[in-house]
Amino acid sequence: MPMAHRILITGAAGYIGTMLCDRMSERSDVESIIGVDLKPMPEALRSNPKLIWIIGNTAEPAWQVAAGAARPDIVVHTAWRIREPYGPANSSNIAGSDAVFDFAFAAPSVKKLIHFSTVASYGARADNSIAQRFTEEAPFRPTDFGYAEEKRIAEQHLEQRFAESDKTKQVAVLRPAAVTGPRGRSRASLFGLQSALNGSFKGSPVARLVTLLMNLIPVTPQWCRQFVHEDDLSAVVLMLAFGTLLSAYSRFNVSPPDEPMTAREVAAAFQKRLIKVHPYLIRLAFLLAWHGTRGRIPTARGVWRSYSYPLAVDGSALTRAYGYQYQYGTKDAFTKNVGHYATMSAMPYAGAPEMPDLNGIKTAL
Repeated sequence: MPMAHRILITGAAGYIGTMLCDRMSERSDVESIIGVDLKPMPEALRSNPKLIWIIGNTAEPAWQVAAGAARPDIVVHTAWRIREPYGPANSSNIAGSDAVFDFAFAAPSVKKLIHFSTVASYGARADNSIAQRFTEEAPFRPTDFGYAEEKRIAEQHLEQRFAESDKTKQVAVLRPAAVTGPRGRSRASLFGLQSALNGSFKGSPVARLVTLLMNLIPVTPQWCRQFVHEDDLSAVVLMLAFGTLLSAYSRFNVSPPDEPMTAREVAAAFQKRLIKVHPYLIRLAFLLAWHGTRGRIPTARGVWRSYSYPLAVDGSALTRAYGYQYQYGTKDAFTKNVGHYATMSAMPYAGAPEMPDLNGIKTAL
């Protein structure tokens, strides 16, 4: 008889969290899933008989009593407030992560912790190049990009806690590239690169402004972006959660081995025109958008770097250690309706057998 697992997922109402609740519940060796989130259980999960829902902020202690009573043996920490609020900083991301880490190390039932970090913490800088690939051995670098900096600090705190522990818990840290796919694209509330380019945001003046501005895409000479398909990400989590980890503490970039998408390829997917600009013009535009819309366009301090400088990682460590073969490349993840949730999105460019011919893309100078 396989072990009956009880999984605790923080951020269970988010994009990654709901997907993991869905995919993990399909397994016969999963007895229950304990979802923790600030939000009520999403409608899409309400028919899931294995789901136990706890409404709570991970930075506050109330959730831990109910979570402990459920005796999880695997903790998956995805909870994160990605968008920086406009005004005084009041993020609870680091405190919430610390609480999850402390819970996992203290709870006798917990055997394994999977923590979601990010490739952004390697740092998008002017001295990076498209050809450069950051491996897990490369240090995270401090940055003024709030999301990347908080993830860097949280991962540092996790390392410290593990070092001070009795080493009986196994820890796996995942550093995914930008996650996308049909399920992600179906979530109109996600304010990301694809949503801005395809005009998913409708109705509000801010949405109309974003759509108008993105008719002509400003790019810097070396900008690029890597994407990992949501199916690959969930497959990696399931592999590490239910398989045997080869070391007590491990870190993995999660990104397919093909080349990153360049600005020309992104523009081709949306049939947009490009205009080449200096990075500091991107910085100025982001600053004006942030303050002009009081944060409704999420271009907070430091975000401009990820739209100005290249940052590419090597995701092959998963393949070397566990033999994992990525199902989809960067361009497939970005452009095609393929995979487990293929019926959820109907993007105008999706489903094409291959990327458009890039030779016909016009670049405004």
